[in-house]
Amino acid sequence: MPNIKIFSGSSHPDLGQKIADRLGLELGKVVTKKFSNQETCVEIGESVRGEDVYIVQSGCGEINDNLMELLIMINACKIASASRVTAVIPCFPYARQDKKDKGFFDIPVDNLYAEPAVLKWIKENINEWKNCTIVSPDAGGAKRVTSIADRLNVDFALIHKERKKANEVDRMVLVGDVKDRVAILVDDMADTCGTICHAADKLVSAGATKVYAILTHGIFSGPAITRINNACFEAVVVTNTIPQEDKMKHCSKIQVIDISMILAEAIRRTHNGESVSYLFSHVPL
Repeated sequence: MPNIKIFSGSSHPDLGQKIADRLGLELGKVVTKKFSNQETCVEIGESVRGEDVYIVQSGCGEINDNLMELLIMINACKIASASRVTAVIPCFPYARQDKKDKGFFDIPVDNLYAEPAVLKWIKENINEWKNCTIVSPDAGGAKRVTSIADRLNVDFALIHKERKKANEVDRMVLVGDVKDRVAILVDDMADTCGTICHAADKLVSAGATKVYAILTHGIFSGPAITRINNACFEAVVVTNTIPQEDKMKHCSKIQVIDISMILAEAIRRTHNGESVSYLFSHVPL
């Protein structure tokens, strides 16, 4: 594709490389370093004049540093006369505080969804998927699980949880039936994993034959890996919006769905002025 450059920040270079490979492009040359006072310095190593530039940077790891690095890269490309600069943010930072829908942007934003990739994984990897129940670990995810359940033509359930304080659940009540069925927990992210591990126990005690968890963003901080290893999951499936290689070394239950093809196709469609809404319901080949 002419007049397009892909750059990757330092948060997830492997995903940036996968996206560039799918588009048949070389990753742009960029050097990131820190001054002695820990300020981030970014040098774009090639001309971007008149180019359509895409910068891949995920909100993970040292989130504040990576966010600052992204902003500096955007500024560097604009100063260097790029015709357009688009940030590709697989895991959006600070989204947990629900600011993303409160007027952060006065520019176009396309929100991509993992649902098509999740549906594909379920059909290809869970033999008994036609006898499963899709479960939300909280009431807030009800819309997400009903959408997936409808498209699979299976039942759904949700777990009502009462919190004493953030990241600490007091009591869980299952609403729905999982007896003698495979239960598939679906959530947008898992951090310390207390909720999903507690939910898995609840599902097994309610008669589920197997329990899977499918999570868009696997943050896995603090005791998360220990909790997953001790829990009754067949598998905990996450997308590669966040690097998972180190976590997978310590937990054999973690499996990864590659979403680079979705991001690559979104870039191609944006570059060519095509609609990206096709990606809301399809996984590109």
